[in-house]
Amino acid sequence: MQNLQGKSIAILATNGFEQSELEVPRDKLRGAGATVHVISLEPGRIKGWDKDDWGNPVDVDRTLDSVSADDYDAIVLPGGQINPDLLRVEQKALDFISKFWSDNKTVAAICHAPWLLVETGIAKGRKMTSYPSVKTDVINAGAHWQDSPVVTDQGLVTSRNPGDLDAFCEKIAEEIKEGRHERRAA
Repeated sequence: MQNLQGKSIAILATNGFEQSELEVPRDKLRGAGATVHVISLEPGRIKGWDKDDWGNPVDVDRTLDSVSADDYDAIVLPGGQINPDLLRVEQKALDFISKFWSDNKTVAAICHAPWLLVETGIAKGRKMTSYPSVKTDVINAGAHWQDSPVVTDQGLVTSRNPGDLDAFCEKIAEEIKEGRHERRAA
């Protein structure tokens, strides 16, 4: 993975995130030298979902109220069915995600997290992938859904599922290293 020394990355999640979809990017991006903060709605710990049952808690580094998108180079949105469904009704979370997009920074979402891209309007006109059960939502939001492990589109990185985490993390690092992305109209 590319060296991300000096880069800061936000991982936005709440209870019910898919365990590997938060932990693997967090650990790989930190391993590449980035500062990575797990950001959530409340302080303390959030509990993951590990395949078919509750997983392990993860420490929250910062609360959403205490951060700004200006502090970060990219945002990573883990999936799981519960996590993005809870976040997509939180206007502060949607505003936080939208700010990364409007500032031409890297936005990465995996599995069910493209629901957040649908909710913010980011999906419209973009090439994307997602977990198959989210496909219709993504298409109905105006995205060009692709059946690929990882899809990138002008700083937007989406991935189907936890089996694609290595490629997902590599693409995140690549997009961050490219810097801000001038986004052509969808």
